[in-house]
Amino acid sequence: MEEKATQTEKSGIATPFTQTYFHGTKAVLKLGDYIVPGKPSNYGQQQKATYVFLTATLDAAIWGAELAAGAEKERIYLVEPTGAIENDPDLTDQKFPGNPTQSFRSTAPLRVVGELLSWQSHPAEMVQGMKQHLAVLAAKGIESLNA
Repeated sequence: MEEKATQTEKSGIATPFTQTYFHGTKAVLKLGDYIVPGKPSNYGQQQKATYVFLTATLDAAIWGAELAAGAEKERIYLVEPTGAIENDPDLTDQKFPGNPTQSFRSTAPLRVVGELLSWQSHPAEMVQGMKQHLAVLAAKGIESLNA
């Protein structure tokens, strides 16, 4: 499959009609930075990540920020993929057919084009419940499909 350069790669700036996605994390990034595969994952055993993750829904990005490892502030960045994206099998196909969370992954970098500065976190007890559920899965040896 032939990959075409994005509008941003051609011009160096995002256009108003470029599809923008979200990336929830605790990493400190700035406009123009690239989120690249090969760095330690934000989740689980924090192994070297094969993919970078993005979503078209704010709710999924909020979960990404809330569940990310690290002591930094939770952040949600607006990102633009620089290459092909595909459904994230951890959140689609096998668990949620039809990709209702609009969660994707890519082996190509994501370019940071903005940061969402104001958003509503999930209730603390809901986040704690999700973290406990993930800990139970980890104890059972259930790992991400994205390793």
